[in-house]
Amino acid sequence: MKLIIAEKPSLARNIAAGIGQMTRRDGYLEGQGYLITWAFGHLFSLVDIEAYSEGGDSDTVSRKWTMDNLPCFPTSFRYELRKGEDGKTDRGVEKQFRIISSLCNRPDVDAIINAGDADREGEIIVRTCIEKALKTKKPCMRLWLPDQTPQTVAAALSSMASEDEYRHLADEGYARTFIDWLYGVNLTRYATLQTGRLLRVGRVIVPIVKAIYDRDMEIAHFRPEVYYAIHSKAKTNGEEVDLLSKQKFPKAERAEAQALCDAYNAAGAVVTDKKSKQDSVAPGKLYSLSTLQNVLGKKYKMSMKDSLEIVQGLYEKGYLTYPRTNSEYLATAEKDKIRAILAGVAKLGYPVRFKDSKYIFDDSKIESHSALTPTYKIPQKDALSPKEAQVYSTVFRRFVAVFCSEPCVAEKSELTVAVGDLETFVLKGTILLEPGWTKYDDYNRKDKVLPRLEIGDRVEIAFLPEEKETTPPRHYTIETLNNYLKNPFREEKAKASEEGFEGGEGEADDEDYRAMFEGLELGTEATRTGIIDNARKSRYIELKKDVYSILPDGIFLIESLVRLHITMDKYKTSQMGQALKRVFRGNMTVQESVALAQSEITQIFIQTPDLPPPPKADHGKLGEVMGVCPKCGKNVICGKSAYGCMGYTEGCDFRMPFVLCGRGLSAKEVQYILAHGESYRLEGFVSRAGRRFSAWLKLVDGKLEFDFHTEEDPKPKKSTATSKPKTAKKPKTPAKPKKE
Repeated sequence: MKLIIAEKPSLARNIAAGIGQMTRRDGYLEGQGYLITWAFGHLFSLVDIEAYSEGGDSDTVSRKWTMDNLPCFPTSFRYELRKGEDGKTDRGVEKQFRIISSLCNRPDVDAIINAGDADREGEIIVRTCIEKALKTKKPCMRLWLPDQTPQTVAAALSSMASEDEYRHLADEGYARTFIDWLYGVNLTRYATLQTGRLLRVGRVIVPIVKAIYDRDMEIAHFRPEVYYAIHSKAKTNGEEVDLLSKQKFPKAERAEAQALCDAYNAAGAVVTDKKSKQDSVAPGKLYSLSTLQNVLGKKYKMSMKDSLEIVQGLYEKGYLTYPRTNSEYLATAEKDKIRAILAGVAKLGYPVRFKDSKYIFDDSKIESHSALTPTYKIPQKDALSPKEAQVYSTVFRRFVAVFCSEPCVAEKSELTVAVGDLETFVLKGTILLEPGWTKYDDYNRKDKVLPRLEIGDRVEIAFLPEEKETTPPRHYTIETLNNYLKNPFREEKAKASEEGFEGGEGEADDEDYRAMFEGLELGTEATRTGIIDNARKSRYIELKKDVYSILPDGIFLIESLVRLHITMDKYKTSQMGQALKRVFRGNMTVQESVALAQSEITQIFIQTPDLPPPPKADHGKLGEVMGVCPKCGKNVICGKSAYGCMGYTEGCDFRMPFVLCGRGLSAKEVQYILAHGESYRLEGFVSRAGRRFSAWLKLVDGKLEFDFHTEEDPKPKKSTATSKPKTAKKPKTPAKPKKE
């Protein structure tokens, strides 16, 4: 009997469909010599810092953050079953793992098959389950599925490799998990404790937020400059000929600009060369996940999170191949499979044929997965939701365009126009003669229609100084941010080279793939979408339509990290990405990559942060009674980092912070609030946007809230202590308590 452990229930069902005739049991399926069970994604997670420092498990240790146990570098990383929102082990997770463990150790199970998703994350999700469950050694195999159709499942089951062949992929997955834990847990706690505000610091989230911060700061500080361009738009033979000179003049030199225009107009313009030829126009490449998300974001304003969820769902339904791919090419070993898919597409009436081209099949441009394509399974009409149809149609139409049997033919022309011996202009135009694949996929033609001119013909010109302004860089969009994250050094390399990337699309394409395979990209196709979504949920950035912008909390994050000497930029992140690729190739061990991260983190902790001094306030002596808890009636005392209720052992969660919105709360102020239910007006709070304000504090249902009211409006307007306050206007204030 062979046991298959799938990463998710949906994958287990699709594997069962490929085997056929299986019986449902409690938490697994059985039949045809197979047992199939499943995880729910990650069943295990790494334990928190306190479990290492106090020697217990996460259910028994203190959860209070402190500098005393930072930095934390475990000698070996420990896993625990995933917990729910209440901090306790999820019962469903616990039950499913008992089932997995029982099946792994059944005497009649002679082999275990890892059916995690076909990437490094899926590899370690199931490996970890097997390692925790298996009590005696058994042979382990790997089921690698590029798509989830029954045909692919059946073929993959007949050609499985030993799990050992994927050990470097697993090593990369574990190294990535350990390194991200080291950066995320250590630096998040350090930054939070130093600034008094929760700051989520991660190896990838920070350089993503910083890229948007840098771009938005550049835009905010941009000062436009007026200049004069030399421009002619005169018509020749009824067609406008647009000639824009490379010459530019500052605002103060309008007279010089006019003089050059006069010289150009006096010299006259003549066609000195003409080239015209018919040529075929190639369609776009097949989609990787990011290039698909670029198109969906631009065309349908679909966020990366939404597009990934939809394409993942289409993959799980068997309609598309594995989505988390960074390649736009197909593997040469897939040619027969593509021929079979094309046969099905042709039956629908599309003019397609197999093309054996390096533009399509190129193993050197594939790391783990080929480009996104449709599968044998084509959805019936009305089987998809409107958004699913948008995503599937985008992938399907590109596939048809790439393999279209009808060529797209265009007449491409190029005119060279000389204005005396002062300047030469080159104009390019394209006219489609046969639409070919453009009937099935989008085609964005940018070339203009040129007038019918021959060599020696005179061109009408009327150059004038045209006032223009320099423009700031544009905000990042889904497309431009994705392109930056795939190769954050492309622009720098282009500027450093005299030729840049003007050698054509092929050279830039090769450079992007080199960057991905070397680990220079920020995040991966598998993780990037989730990290950007976390940055949005943390209110560091926002996405409106398809444009990203920095938010006040994002500004605070980046500027605080600078003061803390936490350099989590694209250079450091890419350095760790390259280390992970060396682990994947077997050139570095997991332990060596972890040691590299530990060294970087240690350098941060030995530096002195450039932070302003903490707000001064007399918090009282440790254990000093402040008053009576408004929730349970027990004493509120001064703790190490906050005022808290003595009834915490019985479940009371009442507490008042030492520092609130950048202002310290003194013992006398807390005593007054507990005694009267509210404070007098307090000065010196700082809003998220950096503005200072004053306010009252009031206890409402056992919670501390801001109150804002004026003489004209005596009724208080309530706002939670975490909301963005408004500046108060000269209110009447209760008498302050007498000084002792």
